[in-house]
Amino acid sequence: MAKGKVDAQQNPAMPIHHGAVELPSVTVDSYNLELRDKDGFIGDKANKSAFIDFLDDWRKLVGKSGHDPFGETKTTDLSKKDIDKALTGPDRDAAALILSAIDDFARQLAKILKAYMRQKAWKDTQRVMVGGGFKESAAGELAIARASLLLQADGLDVTLQPIHHHPDDAGLIGAAHLMPSWMLKGHQAMIAVDIGGTNVRAGIVKLNSNLSKDLSKAEVWKSEIWRHADDDPSRSGMIEQLVDMIRNLIAAADKEKFEPAPVIGVACPGIIEADGSIKRGGQNLPGGNWESETFNLAVALKDAIPEIDDHETFVIIHNDAVVQGLSQIPFMQDVDEWGVVTIGTGLGNARFTNKR
Repeated sequence: MAKGKVDAQQNPAMPIHHGAVELPSVTVDSYNLELRDKDGFIGDKANKSAFIDFLDDWRKLVGKSGHDPFGETKTTDLSKKDIDKALTGPDRDAAALILSAIDDFARQLAKILKAYMRQKAWKDTQRVMVGGGFKESAAGELAIARASLLLQADGLDVTLQPIHHHPDDAGLIGAAHLMPSWMLKGHQAMIAVDIGGTNVRAGIVKLNSNLSKDLSKAEVWKSEIWRHADDDPSRSGMIEQLVDMIRNLIAAADKEKFEPAPVIGVACPGIIEADGSIKRGGQNLPGGNWESETFNLAVALKDAIPEIDDHETFVIIHNDAVVQGLSQIPFMQDVDEWGVVTIGTGLGNARFTNKR
């Protein structure tokens, strides 16, 4: 039986800082777990490019007999739609190739999760939610289900499920769970940002707290996305573009009289220090050293946007896998201890315990 929901309003004195372990509804037992083997970080064996690598290996193997159902098309040029179409289409050879890659990927994911669950912080995990863009495909859903079966076959009492929201939305909606509910009281919306190694998203999260106090009905009302990997900006250039995106969204929310809270919730890769700086893990972010002692992301955003609707801006930052996981809190009340993995450039991870 779950330990129950917590209303952060009952503890307004709870300290609020970046990268916090104690959040209103959960304790963050672990995040950004960096386990290695002889080849490097084990999470890299189940990231978004690993499935393509497995599929490419199978294509090379069958290609030796002279028959590759995908012809001359490079594996990296196959979209998720192409792969799903081949999986369900009439060409059995193509479907068999996809299924073989799915099985390889699922075995690696299960192996990694078993390694995580041998860690003290991940012990007794009852459910693992899987996020990231890979789950938004039939192949991804099958890989998740297959990995879940493999774990159970090994005697682990844990299930894997795709996250409830679209991953793009989860990385924004989760920001609403970074702070006590009293900070958002009286406001219909808040600003959220999800910074990644390829894209940055900024959005207005409509809280819909009148429909559900636990924020289970929260939704992204409007968002902007910038694929910064195509532009290769400097660090300062990226901050400037992000600030412009946020200002555009604030203006749009004001026009609709949403009265956004003077809060910017930020999801960012890496280990986040209490002062809002990035300790490590920001190496995939563009244009400079995001871990520099002279750079602080929280300060940079607040300096650029000091006020929202005549109120002092409050910036709160946490790890991107943590934030994506937090979006699942309303749907995790039937378990005590649960985790999240996000299949992206790496394998983001976080582990939570619900609070009474």
